[in-house]
Amino acid sequence: MDVIFGRDPFLNALSQILTTPDEVERSANTQARNYVRDAKAMGNTAVDVKELPESYVFVADMPGLKSEDIKVQVENNNVLTIGGERKREEVPDQTNCKYLRMERLAGKFLRKFTLPSNANMDAISASCTDGVLTVTVLKIPPPEPHKPKTIEVKVS
Repeated sequence: MDVIFGRDPFLNALSQILTTPDEVERSANTQARNYVRDAKAMGNTAVDVKELPESYVFVADMPGLKSEDIKVQVENNNVLTIGGERKREEVPDQTNCKYLRMERLAGKFLRKFTLPSNANMDAISASCTDGVLTVTVLKIPPPEPHKPKTIEVKVS
Protein backbone atom coordinates (compact mmCIF):
# COMPACT_ATOMS: atom_id res chain seq x y z
CA MET A 1 0.00 0.00 0.00
CA ASP A 2 1.35 3.41 -0.92
CA VAL A 3 1.26 6.01 1.82
CA ILE A 4 0.68 9.52 0.56
CA PHE A 5 1.01 12.19 3.22
CA GLY A 6 -1.39 15.11 3.17
CA ARG A 7 -4.07 13.20 1.25
CA ASP A 8 -7.50 12.46 2.63
CA PRO A 9 -7.75 8.87 3.99
CA PHE A 10 -11.14 8.50 2.31
CA LEU A 11 -9.57 9.30 -1.08
CA ASN A 12 -6.84 6.75 -0.40
CA ALA A 13 -9.43 4.07 0.39
CA LEU A 14 -11.50 4.97 -2.67
CA SER A 15 -8.40 4.82 -4.85
CA GLN A 16 -7.64 1.33 -3.56
CA ILE A 17 -11.22 0.20 -4.23
CA LEU A 18 -11.11 1.56 -7.76
CA THR A 19 -7.90 -0.30 -8.52
CA THR A 20 -9.04 -3.61 -6.98
CA PRO A 21 -8.40 -6.44 -9.45
CA ASP A 22 -11.55 -8.15 -10.74
CA GLU A 23 -10.56 -11.55 -9.30
CA VAL A 24 -10.34 -10.08 -5.79
CA GLU A 25 -13.67 -8.33 -6.34
CA ARG A 26 -15.34 -11.62 -7.36
CA SER A 27 -14.11 -13.38 -4.21
CA ALA A 28 -15.75 -10.82 -1.89
CA ASN A 29 -19.22 -11.31 -0.43
CA THR A 30 -22.25 -9.96 -2.30
CA GLN A 31 -22.61 -6.77 -0.25
CA ALA A 32 -18.94 -5.89 -0.58
CA ARG A 33 -18.98 -6.77 -4.29
CA ASN A 34 -21.98 -4.49 -4.90
CA TYR A 35 -20.31 -1.68 -2.96
CA VAL A 36 -17.08 -2.00 -4.97
CA ARG A 37 -19.04 -2.15 -8.26
CA ASP A 38 -21.03 0.99 -7.35
CA ALA A 39 -17.91 2.81 -6.15
CA LYS A 40 -16.15 2.02 -9.43
CA ALA A 41 -19.17 3.14 -11.43
CA MET A 42 -19.42 6.43 -9.55
CA GLY A 43 -15.69 7.07 -9.63
CA ASN A 44 -15.52 6.56 -13.39
CA THR A 45 -18.10 9.22 -14.26
CA ALA A 46 -16.95 12.84 -14.12
CA VAL A 47 -19.71 15.45 -14.32
CA ASP A 48 -19.60 19.26 -14.42
CA VAL A 49 -22.53 20.96 -12.67
CA LYS A 50 -23.42 24.57 -13.45
CA GLU A 51 -26.06 26.85 -11.95
CA LEU A 52 -27.55 29.40 -14.31
CA PRO A 53 -30.22 32.01 -13.47
CA GLU A 54 -33.05 29.84 -14.86
CA SER A 55 -31.62 26.30 -14.63
CA TYR A 56 -29.09 23.75 -13.40
CA VAL A 57 -26.96 22.09 -16.11
CA PHE A 58 -25.13 18.76 -15.75
CA VAL A 59 -22.48 17.98 -18.40
CA ALA A 60 -20.76 14.59 -18.72
CA ASP A 61 -18.46 13.13 -21.37
CA MET A 62 -19.95 9.97 -22.89
CA PRO A 63 -17.60 9.16 -25.79
CA GLY A 64 -18.68 6.34 -28.05
CA LEU A 65 -22.07 5.85 -26.40
CA LYS A 66 -25.42 5.95 -28.13
CA SER A 67 -28.33 7.72 -26.49
CA GLU A 68 -30.02 4.37 -25.82
CA ASP A 69 -26.97 3.33 -23.72
CA ILE A 70 -27.49 6.28 -21.35
CA LYS A 71 -30.22 6.38 -18.72
CA VAL A 72 -31.31 9.66 -17.07
CA GLN A 73 -33.90 9.32 -14.29
CA VAL A 74 -35.34 11.16 -11.30
CA GLU A 75 -35.68 9.04 -8.16
CA ASN A 76 -37.45 9.88 -4.90
CA ASN A 77 -38.77 13.13 -6.40
CA ASN A 78 -35.42 14.93 -6.09
CA VAL A 79 -32.47 12.66 -7.01
CA LEU A 80 -31.16 12.97 -10.57
CA THR A 81 -29.50 9.73 -11.70
CA ILE A 82 -27.25 9.46 -14.75
CA GLY A 83 -26.19 5.92 -15.56
CA GLY A 84 -25.60 3.29 -18.17
CA GLU A 85 -22.99 0.90 -19.44
CA ARG A 86 -20.00 1.28 -21.72
CA LYS A 87 -19.17 -2.06 -23.37
CA ARG A 88 -15.91 -3.27 -24.82
CA GLU A 89 -15.88 -4.07 -28.49
CA GLU A 90 -16.12 -7.77 -29.22
CA VAL A 91 -13.02 -9.36 -30.76
CA PRO A 92 -13.81 -12.44 -32.87
CA ASP A 93 -12.09 -15.62 -31.66
CA GLN A 94 -10.79 -16.36 -35.16
CA THR A 95 -8.43 -13.37 -35.14
CA ASN A 96 -5.04 -13.50 -33.54
CA CYS A 97 -5.65 -10.22 -31.77
CA LYS A 98 -3.83 -9.59 -28.51
CA TYR A 99 -4.32 -6.37 -26.58
CA LEU A 100 -1.04 -4.77 -25.62
CA ARG A 101 -2.71 -2.11 -23.50
CA MET A 102 -6.33 -1.47 -22.44
CA GLU A 103 -6.81 2.02 -21.04
CA ARG A 104 -10.34 2.91 -22.13
CA LEU A 105 -12.80 2.37 -19.32
CA ALA A 106 -15.61 -0.12 -19.78
CA GLY A 107 -18.41 -1.16 -17.50
CA LYS A 108 -21.28 0.48 -15.71
CA PHE A 109 -21.28 4.14 -14.81
CA LEU A 110 -23.52 5.93 -12.35
CA ARG A 111 -23.85 9.35 -10.74
CA LYS A 112 -26.56 10.64 -8.42
CA PHE A 113 -27.28 14.26 -7.56
CA THR A 114 -29.75 15.57 -4.99
CA LEU A 115 -31.63 18.40 -6.67
CA PRO A 116 -32.48 21.56 -4.72
CA SER A 117 -36.06 22.40 -3.75
CA ASN A 118 -36.39 25.00 -6.53
CA ALA A 119 -35.72 22.42 -9.29
CA ASN A 120 -38.71 21.81 -11.56
CA MET A 121 -39.01 18.00 -11.77
CA ASP A 122 -41.42 18.31 -14.70
CA ALA A 123 -38.99 20.38 -16.81
CA ILE A 124 -35.92 18.17 -17.25
CA SER A 125 -34.34 17.61 -20.64
CA ALA A 126 -31.33 15.60 -21.79
CA SER A 127 -29.38 15.62 -25.04
CA CYS A 128 -26.22 13.90 -26.21
CA THR A 129 -24.20 15.64 -28.93
CA ASP A 130 -20.73 14.57 -30.08
CA GLY A 131 -20.29 12.35 -27.03
CA VAL A 132 -21.24 15.04 -24.50
CA LEU A 133 -24.38 14.50 -22.41
CA THR A 134 -26.13 17.67 -21.25
CA VAL A 135 -28.98 17.43 -18.73
CA THR A 136 -30.87 20.66 -18.06
CA VAL A 137 -33.13 21.06 -15.03
CA LEU A 138 -35.20 24.24 -15.10
CA LYS A 139 -35.75 26.16 -11.89
CA ILE A 140 -39.16 26.96 -10.47
CA PRO A 141 -39.50 30.74 -10.70
CA PRO A 142 -39.65 32.45 -7.32
CA PRO A 143 -43.12 33.59 -6.27
CA GLU A 144 -44.08 37.16 -7.02
CA PRO A 145 -43.61 39.41 -4.00
CA HIS A 146 -46.91 40.42 -2.44
CA LYS A 147 -47.77 43.97 -3.32
CA PRO A 148 -49.55 45.97 -0.69
CA LYS A 149 -53.21 46.48 -1.45
CA THR A 150 -54.29 50.09 -1.27
CA ILE A 151 -57.69 50.66 0.27
CA GLU A 152 -59.52 53.87 -0.54
CA VAL A 153 -60.61 55.84 2.48
CA LYS A 154 -64.09 57.28 2.04
CA VAL A 155 -65.39 60.38 3.69
CA SER A 156 -68.66 59.81 5.45
